[in-house]
Amino acid sequence: MSNTNVNTAQNVNINYTVASLGYRIVALLIDLLIMAGYLVLIDYIGLGIRDIVDNNTYFGISELLFLPVAFYSLIFNIVFGGRTPGKFVMKTKVVKIDGSPARWSDFMISWILRLIDIWSTNGGVGIISIIFTDNNQRLGDSASDTIVIDLRKKTKITHTILEDVEENYQPTFMTVNMLTDVDVNEIKEIYRLAGESRDYRALNALRKKVEELLEINSELRDGVFIRTILKDYTYLTQGR
Repeated sequence: MSNTNVNTAQNVNINYTVASLGYRIVALLIDLLIMAGYLVLIDYIGLGIRDIVDNNTYFGISELLFLPVAFYSLIFNIVFGGRTPGKFVMKTKVVKIDGSPARWSDFMISWILRLIDIWSTNGGVGIISIIFTDNNQRLGDSASDTIVIDLRKKTKITHTILEDVEENYQPTFMTVNMLTDVDVNEIKEIYRLAGESRDYRALNALRKKVEELLEINSELRDGVFIRTILKDYTYLTQGR
């Protein structure tokens, strides 16, 4: 399975696991089985009404009953935010390539291009496109700027600024709002490098610089102080 990385406006890198070709095929087969079952049902209904209505009425009813099959993927993707029953079973989902939710217009584009990807070529074009694109995209995915992600694989988030904080977290230094994203990113990078090289002098110098910027004086140890600053900044700037 391939991965795709997204950098959000909040400077958070999100690593998505892109759904494999096998998962996508199985999801499609599940959807096709559901559609086949529905077609059997409406055929049975048709047998019951064929003798009591004229041909034109029968044709009209048959076409009307077929519409859920024709619009199957479009309807389910719009209603359930990028998931059909097959995708629910296989735990996959359609999202924008930047990780944001796909819009109804994206689903419409993808649905229209299924005519080329799947129906008119027996899936040949879609399979080839998925195999030879970096993010396993068929033509419909590429045109709508979407990808199908695998929800079985836990999304990995790498924070470049943000820190994990508990819901009941209580900030210590309220003046961290004086810092900018650039400042915090630099603080975190220096902290990381100092820790990896065990450069305690650099860590202490970083601590003194931060205290100077925020006009504070803390009794916390250098490493604990910097981690607290990063957590406070995350908590206060994310509106928790």
